[in-house]
Amino acid sequence: MTKAAVSFFWFRRDLRLEDNVGLFYALQSEFPVIPLFIFDEAILNSLPKDDARVGFIHETLSKINEALHLTGSSLLIKKGKTQEVWQSLLEEFDVKEVFFNKDYEPYAIQRDGLIYELLEKNNSISFAFKDQVVFEEREITKADGLPYTVFTPYKNKWLEQFRKNPIREYDTSGLFSNFYKSNFSFPSLEQIGFVESSIKVKPYTLEGLANYQETRDFPAEDATSYLSPHLRFGTVSVRKMVVFADKTNAVFLSELIWREFFMQILYHFPKVVTQNFRSAYDGIQWRNNEEDFKRWCEGKTGYPMVDAGMRQLNQTGYMHNRVRMVVASFLCKHLLIQWQWGEAYFAEKLLDYELSANVGNWQWAAGTGCDAAPYFRVFNPDIQLKKFDEKGIYIRKWIPEFDLGYGQPMVNHAMARDRAIATYKAGIFK
Repeated sequence: MTKAAVSFFWFRRDLRLEDNVGLFYALQSEFPVIPLFIFDEAILNSLPKDDARVGFIHETLSKINEALHLTGSSLLIKKGKTQEVWQSLLEEFDVKEVFFNKDYEPYAIQRDGLIYELLEKNNSISFAFKDQVVFEEREITKADGLPYTVFTPYKNKWLEQFRKNPIREYDTSGLFSNFYKSNFSFPSLEQIGFVESSIKVKPYTLEGLANYQETRDFPAEDATSYLSPHLRFGTVSVRKMVVFADKTNAVFLSELIWREFFMQILYHFPKVVTQNFRSAYDGIQWRNNEEDFKRWCEGKTGYPMVDAGMRQLNQTGYMHNRVRMVVASFLCKHLLIQWQWGEAYFAEKLLDYELSANVGNWQWAAGTGCDAAPYFRVFNPDIQLKKFDEKGIYIRKWIPEFDLGYGQPMVNHAMARDRAIATYKAGIFK
């Protein structure tokens, strides 16, 4: 039996049909295009069965599949080890071309390299595209070609290039007739091995962002966009968001540039996944007290801003950005627990978990990363509370027992601050 000659578009972190670079070029292939998503067991096997992010991916794919049905096509869903899935696809189809958008995380780079070799051995041509960032890899570098490790000059160069290179939209709407005609079976969440979570990804909103710089630090105002999970999974085009931010608010645009800054740091310095960017900080003697870490995780430190943030995270998968800085600083400086512990906990809980940003921001808080907060900056959680939640609206939302006699702080701020500074001084290699 003759195998069908086809092209594939491999969905990964780009879960949308519109303004999708790789899909745009795939649909111009001379062969009908099978849209594919692989639930990668190398990632899934470490997740809890009610992981809300898997549920969100499944829900998003279901919507894409419904849209594809209108074209007489459907989404092919596979679960397994990525190489084995591709090997089976190569046996089932005459795979002429494979299109996908790049992923810059170390695991993804390694995985894609192996798939590229497998496809090449089977005479299949693969095409990789830039989609999840405006500028990638080596597009924003210093004059000598080296990567930036300080944000402000990176941002200035980014903006300079942005002004010179107008963003285009990749309109796929007129190309849907080139999808492979099919009615593949769409698996339930349970068939993939997961169950629905009570935690949900919120829709993003762009309302109110004109005043972003005035409202973003006040968690009780709930004035953030909730955009980050959607950028993480590619349910929205980053190009559209950047164009919107450029017209609306410079501070909001700056946050999107921070995202790309951390991505290029991870790309050029993959050691930051587990190690300090600044190796001079490797000698710090962390306390790493497990009972202290447990109290931090549960939101039972006795510091309202810290505890409210951790409880919000545990119950919703979200945490306000200002509060993230406070809780991260508290773990690393007040408790002297190394940033890797907190990074791993956030990776487990955050709906918008992004490896580069998570590692980058944790090292920023710990003082061990590139362009980080200086080690002697130790946030006072009580002052942060007075500045950013003066009426206690945010903390009362997440700490219902607050007015009934809230517990004492687990550590004295002045003592913890002095201890942290002394420990850092002693541990930094001169």
